[in-house]
Amino acid sequence: MILVIKIWIAYVLDLIFGDPQNIIHPVQVIGKMISSGEKYLLGKRHESDRKYKFFAGMILNITVISVTYAVTYLIYKSSENSIIFTVAEIYLMYTIFSINSLAREGNRVYNILKEGNIERARKDLSYLVSRDTGTMDEKMIIRSTMETISENTVDGIVAPMLYMFLGGLPLSITYKAINTFDSMVGYKNEKYMDFGKFSAKLDDVANFIPARITGILIVIASMILGYDYKNSLKIFIRDRKNHSSPNSGHAEAGVAGALGVQFGGRVSYFGKEVDKPVIGDKAKDFELEDIKKNIKIMYAASFLSLVVFSVIFEGMM
Repeated sequence: MILVIKIWIAYVLDLIFGDPQNIIHPVQVIGKMISSGEKYLLGKRHESDRKYKFFAGMILNITVISVTYAVTYLIYKSSENSIIFTVAEIYLMYTIFSINSLAREGNRVYNILKEGNIERARKDLSYLVSRDTGTMDEKMIIRSTMETISENTVDGIVAPMLYMFLGGLPLSITYKAINTFDSMVGYKNEKYMDFGKFSAKLDDVANFIPARITGILIVIASMILGYDYKNSLKIFIRDRKNHSSPNSGHAEAGVAGALGVQFGGRVSYFGKEVDKPVIGDKAKDFELEDIKKNIKIMYAASFLSLVVFSVIFEGMM
């Protein structure tokens, strides 16, 4: 019961405050460990040694994740007898969620586009996605924003929440470390193809179950919000595997079906044009208000996950 209360407090804190801006953030610490390890392990003398780069990436991943788990486990155990450590534990749990920040970033792009400033919208979107945004038109910006919100509903909300219920702070922060590794080195380019391969695969495994849960929750959220939940379920079942990632397509498919839009298609990554498999049927063109609807779906899915996991967890205790 105590763990459930802590998670609810962390969830509400994120809704109210979002990511802390001027206070230490665990993801920043994890990111610095990854960056420092990468600089130490990679160098010109290893540029062509693919086997070395793979094992170096794997060792760095395991090391950082182990340190992350050990430190947060000590905080978790200390919180049993200390108010200070309990506050620290709840603070760290709160920083794991991205509900407020996802909504804020989505609304920022929405407001910029509403002002008609497409250049600024491209620039702001470039901070959120790895794809090239310099030549995007308004519809592509809307599509990319919605794809990002949908994908991050998994790794920014549902997945960390699931691991929080399963293993408290240590397991949820460990998941965040896995996800941070993937976002930093899990690219299929020349630099990270081998070094980030282990990290990318581990992230796929960690998100496998949460992604599928998220897709189902999005269908239910669509029904609650009065969107086309029947089509959401249809597209979720049909198109959830239409993605290069084994997990990203599940949330996207649910949203695409609910709002009658089509994700995927041509996009540019690091100057290279890529044709992504399409998700959903193009019942209509992307509209600015679709971003707002996507954010509502994200909020509803996040609250549903909190309620469902709380009920299941309490039932198991």
